[in-house]
Amino acid sequence: MQPTVTQLTDRLLASYASAGGINHLDGKNLPSKRAITNITIDLLRLLFPGFFDEKLIHSSEIRTETAALLTTIISNLESEIFKSLEYSPPEGIPRKELRTLAQSRTVQFLDKLPEIRDVLCTDTTAAYNGDPAALSKEEVIVAYPFIEAIAVQRLAHVLYRDEIPLIPRIMTEWAHARTGMDLHPGAQIGRHFFVDHCTGTVIGETTIIGDHVKMYQGVGLVAKSLAAGQALRGQKRHPTIEDYVTIYAGATIVGGDTIVGEHSTIGANVTLAESVPPHSLVRQKDANVSVVSKKSQAKVAAEFQI
Repeated sequence: MQPTVTQLTDRLLASYASAGGINHLDGKNLPSKRAITNITIDLLRLLFPGFFDEKLIHSSEIRTETAALLTTIISNLESEIFKSLEYSPPEGIPRKELRTLAQSRTVQFLDKLPEIRDVLCTDTTAAYNGDPAALSKEEVIVAYPFIEAIAVQRLAHVLYRDEIPLIPRIMTEWAHARTGMDLHPGAQIGRHFFVDHCTGTVIGETTIIGDHVKMYQGVGLVAKSLAAGQALRGQKRHPTIEDYVTIYAGATIVGGDTIVGEHSTIGANVTLAESVPPHSLVRQKDANVSVVSKKSQAKVAAEFQI
């Protein structure tokens, strides 16, 4: 006999009681993932007017459209920032002042959008100049997952610096799920940044990346070890990549003390755990590739019954 709804409810309630660590009941109202997703999409519409909209926006309408969208974002984002601050209040700030703080943080964040757009223009140029398959900058913006991922990271990084809990990570994880790029909001990423193909990119929280850095798919800028867990919080755990560095597919660079000097090139599939000086070329030394005839290989296989 199949269990009834009452029986299923009883079993789930018993689970809630025994595995309480993954419940959030009777606590502070956490930010809504769905609301933050919608806010993020609206922010992308502000950053790239006309690219994330379903209808054409004429220049004669841009002021009205922008003001209306800003009004919506201010209302929605302020509410979510308030929830975040209530969940983890800044030290020394009374609860009664959190609403006012949420209002000021929201406006301060939105005031940074022109600066973010300026940096994203350099990222778009880097993507177009760095990929011969790109037909236009418009194609880069509308079709390349990299632009969406880096735009969300740059937005989230501003909130991260303002010590807004939860929201920055929700934003970047939404972009991670959509693009395959795992860019922590804490990472400091310079201008003219580009990741070709995107998939499998991991950039950790304390990573520092200079200007004009180009990476390919599957690159990891990660910590050496997380065995110490929460004891590592606040420490520099991820590498520093200086200006004009190129990192090819599958390379992994580890450790907070690791610095890749400017104008260096890191080859494909390299694992690097120590600093290298400027103008270095780092290659995988002992990778051997064997090429044989399929016919001769089949003959060998038949003789040895492989």
